[in-house]
Amino acid sequence: MKAIGKGRMWASGAGLLAASALILAGCGGGGAGASNETTEEESGGDAGTEASGECGTDMTIGVAMPTQTSERWIADGNAVKEGLEAAGYTVDLQYANDDIPTQTQQIDQMITNGADVLVLASIDGTALSSQLDAAGAAGIPVISYDRLIRDNENVEFYVSFDNYLVGVAQGTALLYGLGLVEMDGTPAADAPKGPLNIELFAGSPDDNNAGFFFGGAMDTIQPYIDEGVLVVKSGQTKFDQVATLRWSQEAAQKRMEDLLSSTYSDGTELSGVLSPFDGISRGVITALQGVGLGPTLSEGLPVVTGQDAEVASIKLINEDIQQSTIFKDTRLLAEKSVEVVMDIACGVEPEANNTEDYDNGVKIVPSYLLDVMTIYKDNIEQDIIGSGYWTAEEVASGVPAK
Repeated sequence: MKAIGKGRMWASGAGLLAASALILAGCGGGGAGASNETTEEESGGDAGTEASGECGTDMTIGVAMPTQTSERWIADGNAVKEGLEAAGYTVDLQYANDDIPTQTQQIDQMITNGADVLVLASIDGTALSSQLDAAGAAGIPVISYDRLIRDNENVEFYVSFDNYLVGVAQGTALLYGLGLVEMDGTPAADAPKGPLNIELFAGSPDDNNAGFFFGGAMDTIQPYIDEGVLVVKSGQTKFDQVATLRWSQEAAQKRMEDLLSSTYSDGTELSGVLSPFDGISRGVITALQGVGLGPTLSEGLPVVTGQDAEVASIKLINEDIQQSTIFKDTRLLAEKSVEVVMDIACGVEPEANNTEDYDNGVKIVPSYLLDVMTIYKDNIEQDIIGSGYWTAEEVASGVPAK
C-alpha cells in the first residue's frame, strides 16, 4: 500500500475539542493534561501518538456495524474491537443485520449506557439524525466509519478509503480486461476499436460511498462511451437506474438476468460488467453462467469487476472467473479508527488528509482516506496471501477459516 500524505488539516476542531473536554473531565491522572500541553515539536513526533495510551482507557466505545451477512463487516468489527481493547478501552460492538430500526435502537442503547465515543458504520447514512442529535447533546463524539453519515452536524470525523479512486480503479480494471488500456491505465497499443457492449451496476443508494464509486468509474470509462468504443446496450447509465439496494447479491443476479433476457437474447455479445462490490459481482456471474456464458474468462465469460477482496471472489479470480476486485485493507482502516478514538480521548485533533470533499449536507467532515489496490489473478499470491489477508487455504476453498 502506498503511503498517504500527512498534514494536520482540521475543519471543525472546536466542536471536537469541546466534546473531548467533557470526556477528559472524567479521565483522572496527569497524562491527559500533560499530553494536551505537548506539541509535536516538543515531543519529537506526533502529538496524537504521544497522547494515545496516556488517558481515557476507562472509557467505553460504542461500535455499530451494519451487518454480519458480509465477511468484510465481520472482519471490520472484530478488528476495531480488538484494537480498542488492546489499547485498554471497553468496547460495545453491535451488528444490525442490515435492519435500520435495529441499528438505531442499538445506538440509542449505547448512548443510554454511557458510551464515551461512538464509531458508526451506518446502514443508511441519512437515518441516524436523532441518534446523532442525542450524542451531540450528551457530548459524545461520533466517528463515521467507512460510510459517511449525512445531514447532521454531529459527525466529528470520517475514516474511509479514497472512494472516488476506488471507482477509478474499477473503471480502469474494466478497461484493462477489455484490452483498451494497460494495467496502469495508459492506452493499449493494440486496443480493439469496438463497439464493445457493457452493462453497469452501482451500489446502494442509501450509502454515500456508492456515488463516489460510480462517479470515479464513470469518469474513467465515459470517454470510451462518448467515442462509441463502449456501448451500454440497455441504455441504463444513470445511477438511479443501476443502483443495487443494500448491495444485494440476489437483486444483482435478478437484474442481470433481466438484462440478459431483454437486451441480449438475440445473441448480441456482452463483453463486460462494471460491478462495485464482490457480492454483486457473484450475483452477476451466476446470471451470466446461467445462460451458458463462460464458464471462465478464457472461455468467453464477460469481464466482471468487484470490490472488497472477499475470499469467495478471490477464489473466483484465482480460477479465471471474476476478473478483478479492489482490495481495501480493512485492517488499516480499523487501525486508523483506533488512532482517531485515542486522539479524541486525549483532546488531540485527529490527523486529516482531506478537508474538502466529504460534505455530508450540513458540513465538510474532516476525513482520513486510505489508499486501495486492484487485485487480479497475477497478484493474489503477493498482495493477498503474502500480506496475510487471506491464507492460501482460504483462497483455495473460498471460505474464511474463522
